[in-house]
Amino acid sequence: MENKNNKSKGIIIVIALFVVLILISFIIALNNVGLLKIDFLKGFSKPKAELTYTETNNKIKEGIYITDVSEVVDEVMPSIVAITSKTLVKSGSFGPSYYNTEQYSQGAGSGIIVSKTDDELLIVTNYHVIEDANELSVQFVNEKSVDATVKGTSERRDVAVIAIKMKDLDNETISSIKIATLGDSNTLKVGNGIIAIGNALGYGQSVTTGVVSALNREVTIDDVTAEMIQIDAAINGGNSGGALLNNRGEVVGINSAKYSSSGSSTSASIEGMGFAIPISDVKELITKLMNGEEDKSATIGIEGYIITEAQTKTYNIPVGFYISKIVKNSGADIAGIQIGDVIVGIEGKKVEKITDISNVLYEKKKGDKVKLKINYPSGRQYQEKEVEVTLS
Repeated sequence: MENKNNKSKGIIIVIALFVVLILISFIIALNNVGLLKIDFLKGFSKPKAELTYTETNNKIKEGIYITDVSEVVDEVMPSIVAITSKTLVKSGSFGPSYYNTEQYSQGAGSGIIVSKTDDELLIVTNYHVIEDANELSVQFVNEKSVDATVKGTSERRDVAVIAIKMKDLDNETISSIKIATLGDSNTLKVGNGIIAIGNALGYGQSVTTGVVSALNREVTIDDVTAEMIQIDAAINGGNSGGALLNNRGEVVGINSAKYSSSGSSTSASIEGMGFAIPISDVKELITKLMNGEEDKSATIGIEGYIITEAQTKTYNIPVGFYISKIVKNSGADIAGIQIGDVIVGIEGKKVEKITDISNVLYEKKKGDKVKLKINYPSGRQYQEKEVEVTLS
């Protein structure tokens, strides 16, 4: 009887252990799938790698941001034109006999319709767009082309005004074009959004956008230094003379040049560095050229660059215009100005940027005299003197 009881107890224990094993296996399975977490089971399963998530305070709005300037472009495009220039060039060849040939070289540029009278439609562009051209043709927004003539030019400011006779325009063209609204380039800030419109590569009007990268950037083209607006909007051959616009569609600059490592915009290898002439710097000049007045801008006969506050601490050179080249027999040469001299004042005003000099000269004509305050090197120090220069 006792043996029978012992056998029964053994069977119960085995069944109990089997049930316990089943329960443990079930609990482990639940724990592995994340439905149950019990600390004592850590020894039964390997820990899993997990990512740590944290909440952020940055609120990101849903959606995609797209810059849409179509309304501004629609409003301004009728005031932008494409300019085609033809220049007669001679070429010669050597062979059994020497002979000369003449042929036309064609160039492309852009322009901005800025005014009209009863007789003429007036368009501003870059001087280098129409330089030496024998023929000029202007294409309007309706793709009709009309011949134009030069009204006035300023080589030093790289600005020109061309004119079209109103009688040469048909009614369709007259109704399709607009006069551009000029803005104030002095209110621009670095980072402002801008729009550039022009006849890129001569393919017709195109639009690019970007921001103002820098202001009052000194740029030297053909030995003439000017302060320009630097932009990152794509500028290519044919864009010259086109409009740089603010977000209200006002013209704040005349697209003029693209920087390149070779110095030629036609073979540019540097991206994101375009330049425009600030419209506020040339609006008075444009008005004079539109009304047939000559550009009587005169020159001192020097080349150089501005020394800034930061540079004066580094090189121990006074703030002003550092003279690196003097034109022979110019007013500066005759007055005894030397390379290495620094112009620190003109007509009683401080010289801290290029326009401090250019703005004075643009009001003068050849033969006028200007008073310069010069700092000249004397040993390790600079001495000061005043010089009167006759402009040429």
